[in-house]
Amino acid sequence: MFSSHTFLSLLLIACTAVDASLVSRSTGKATLPFMTKLNERRSLHIVDADRTRVQAMSQTGHLKKRDMPEVGITNAMFIYTAEVGVGDPATNYSLLIDTGSANTWLGSGTKSYVPTKTSRDTGEVFSIRYGIGNATGKVWNDTISFSPSLIISEQAIGVANSSDGFDYLDGILGVGPTDLTNHTVRGVDRIPTVMDNLFSQGTISEESLGIYFMPAAGTTKTGELTFGGYDDSVIVGPVTYVPLTKTRPTSLYWGITQSISYGSDMILPPANGFVDTGSTLIYIASDAYEQYKNKTGAIYDPATQLLKITAEQYDNLKPLVFNIGDAEYELTANAQIWPRSLNALNNGTSDGIYLVVSDIGSLKMTGCNFIAGYTFLYVYYILSFKHAWLIQGAWGCLLCYSERFYSVYDTTHGAVGFAKTNYTYADVN
Repeated sequence: MFSSHTFLSLLLIACTAVDASLVSRSTGKATLPFMTKLNERRSLHIVDADRTRVQAMSQTGHLKKRDMPEVGITNAMFIYTAEVGVGDPATNYSLLIDTGSANTWLGSGTKSYVPTKTSRDTGEVFSIRYGIGNATGKVWNDTISFSPSLIISEQAIGVANSSDGFDYLDGILGVGPTDLTNHTVRGVDRIPTVMDNLFSQGTISEESLGIYFMPAAGTTKTGELTFGGYDDSVIVGPVTYVPLTKTRPTSLYWGITQSISYGSDMILPPANGFVDTGSTLIYIASDAYEQYKNKTGAIYDPATQLLKITAEQYDNLKPLVFNIGDAEYELTANAQIWPRSLNALNNGTSDGIYLVVSDIGSLKMTGCNFIAGYTFLYVYYILSFKHAWLIQGAWGCLLCYSERFYSVYDTTHGAVGFAKTNYTYADVN
C-alpha cells in the first residue's frame, strides 16, 4: 500500500511567489498535536543516512516502479508521532508522521490492529520495502479519528501481517502528495489519502496542512498539525505562498526552485531541489558548497563528516539566505551550526563548532541541486548541559524544539507557504 518515497519529509517546498491571499482561512480547519523524540534506532552516520535517502528520492522520477530504490522511513535524528484512533470504539495508535509518503498503515511491532463494527476487509494487498525494513499485509477500510471534530470514514489503511524494522512504532501516517500512492496496492492506481478524505468528506474546507514545532520539553505536545489551513496564533506576519515546481523528480514531492546567498554573494543560482525533514542536514551543489566552505573559512572534519569552524569564524559568519520566489528566508549564524549539545551524538567534540551545510555531491546530476533538511526549519537544544548523562534514556525530558519558519502545504492550490515565527532568529542552539 505504499510508495517507496518515504518518511516525514515534513517539508518539500516550492518556488515562484504567488499572492499571499491565495487561500481563505476562515472555516473548516482542525489541529492535531504530535510528539518529537530522538531516533535511538539509527544505524548510519547522519551524513551517510541523509545521502542514501536523498539519492533514492532523487532517482525516483527516472526509474520504473520495479527498480525503485529503498528510502529510509525515518529521519537520521528525529521521530515524529501522532495519536490516531482507528475503529469504533477506537483503538489508539502512535503513528509516525510522513509527508514523504501518502499511505497509512498500522500493525507493526508494538500494537495489533483491532477490527470493530466500522472495519471492512477490502481483499486488497499491499507490500512495501523501506530502507530500514518492510511491511506487507491486507488493506482495510475503517474510521480514523484524530479528535472528536476530526474524523474520517471509510479510510483505506494497510494492516501489516508481516513487518521488519518497525518494532518501535505502531505504524505510519502518510500525509504526502496523493501521487505517491500510485501502484502501492496490488491492482490499484491511486489510494485516497487521509488529506484527500478529510477534504472530500467536508471536514476541512481545503486540502492544506500547516506544520508547527513549538519550544516544549517533557510534555505530550511538541508540535501540531493544522488540517485545512494554518494556526495564525503562532506566526509573525503573513504566510507567503509559492507554486509547486513541475520539474521531476522534485515535482513528485513538494518541489522547489530557489537560489541561495551567503551574505550578499549568490552561491547557488536558481535551481531545483526540495526541503525535507526526513533529511537532517542542508545539502547544496558541490560548487556552491566549495564557495560556502571558502567564504566561512571552514575545514572538513572526517569524524563528523561536517565542516568545522573556530569561535572567531563563528563570530564572522554571514546570513545564509534561501531566496524562494519573492521572499527571503534567512539562517543566522546560530542557525547554521549543529546543536552543540548534540555534538557527541555525531562523533564531535564537546567544544567543537560544526556547520549543518554539506555537499550534495553527484546528486546534482539527477536534477536535484539542494536539500533543505530539518536544520533549515527548526532549532533544537537540550535544556540542561549538566544533565547530559541522561541522553541515553530520557531524551523527551531534555529536548526543546522551536520553529524558525512555519510551513503550509496546499494541495488544493498547488502551493506551499511560509511565515516567520517568534523563533526565526532564536539563539538557543
